[in-house]
Amino acid sequence: MSGNTLGTLFCVTNFGESHGPAIGCVVDGCPPGLLLSEQDIQIELDRRRPGTSRHVTQRQEADQVEILSGVFEGKTTGTPIALLIRNTDARSKDYSAIADTFRPGHADFTYFNKYGERDPRGGGRSSARLTAPTVAAGAIAKKWLTEHFGVTVRGYMSQLGPIAMPFVSWDHVPNNPFYAANDKSTPELEAYMDQLRRDGDSVGARIEVVAEGLPAGWGEPIYDRLDADIAHAMMGLNAVKGVEIGAGFKSIEQRGSVHGDEITPDGFLTNNAGGVLGGISTGQPITVSLAIKPTSSIRTERRSINRAGEPVLVQTLGRHDPCVGIRATPIAEALLALILIDHALRHRAQCG
Repeated sequence: MSGNTLGTLFCVTNFGESHGPAIGCVVDGCPPGLLLSEQDIQIELDRRRPGTSRHVTQRQEADQVEILSGVFEGKTTGTPIALLIRNTDARSKDYSAIADTFRPGHADFTYFNKYGERDPRGGGRSSARLTAPTVAAGAIAKKWLTEHFGVTVRGYMSQLGPIAMPFVSWDHVPNNPFYAANDKSTPELEAYMDQLRRDGDSVGARIEVVAEGLPAGWGEPIYDRLDADIAHAMMGLNAVKGVEIGAGFKSIEQRGSVHGDEITPDGFLTNNAGGVLGGISTGQPITVSLAIKPTSSIRTERRSINRAGEPVLVQTLGRHDPCVGIRATPIAEALLALILIDHALRHRAQCG
């Protein structure tokens, strides 16, 4: 199966299945000399792992990362870094009832039609479980970007279903289970999620990601635009159905006199461009917004077909996130960091 590697100079190849013995990735192209420990990576994995609140899947995975190569005496060597995360709490029997049917809105149908094979255990390769290695690789990228350029990559949830959470402060984000930058919304969100779980249904979310501190000049024109690569990576995240850079779809209604960010000797006055012009960074914050669709695995019965094409009713039991967007913030941060480190290295190679 192709399509499992992201990046040009900083390359991440993801492997494993949701209910296999382990998942992981190989990071090739990390510069040598970066101080790196398993704890540096574990901090990010702990933000994403399941079972952290009653509002996410209760699958209990420690997500303990093992560094198998590429680090010697606490420093990266410049050779491939292999990261392994063992699966310890898979319950494959939960999926036996849907082994021959397809969940509406799920990749079961398309994987089977493409490959003629299907791993129904937890979604196999299409599971959101496979975002853990992405977060692990992103932790390396985040650390390098911070140490070499002072770049910070942060995210938050701005909307869950119909409930919008206006930004108040970054300080709120780590202090509630929704990664909301407004912890006054927590009681309303918790009540909504509790009812959603009782209903056996799911809902989507909106995630905002911001990178600050990068210089102007990263990115390439035409086919390898920085914003194009960001959108490509974000659309590779499970359940993402929309990506906006800067003003995004608000640009449709804006006039040119509003949308074009005026420049003064002290810098830009606005940031409708989202930090990218002509595919190259402006030095302003990179701002990305993601639309996350509702989880496909729900207890509500839905019409579908089986492998023989016969009509069936599908009900998915087991442990699932009623809103996959709740754990998506660290993943989106990781993906943005991976694109930024790749473009930082590409810029250094061409213009360094």
